[in-house]
Amino acid sequence: MSLNHSEETHAALLARVTSTSGREVREWLQIVEDGPTFTRLEDRVHWLQDDYSLPHGHATAIAHEYDKARAARRVS
Repeated sequence: MSLNHSEETHAALLARVTSTSGREVREWLQIVEDGPTFTRLEDRVHWLQDDYSLPHGHATAIAHEYDKARAARRVS
C-alpha cells in the first residue's frame, strides 16, 4: 500500500472529505467497496477522480483509508 503524503496530511484530507465532497468518509469507503475491483491503490484513486471528480489528494486519502480498513478486516 503506497501513500504519497504523511499520516498528518492523510488525517487532514480525511477531515475535509465531507466538506469537499458532500459525503462522509464511511460513505466513500462503501462506494469503493461496491465499485470495481482494483488491485492497485493508484487505480482506485484514478477511478474516484474520473467517476466522482474528487481532487487527487482526497481520492488518495479515501483509497488509502479503504486499503487500511480492508487490511484490518483480514487480520481480524
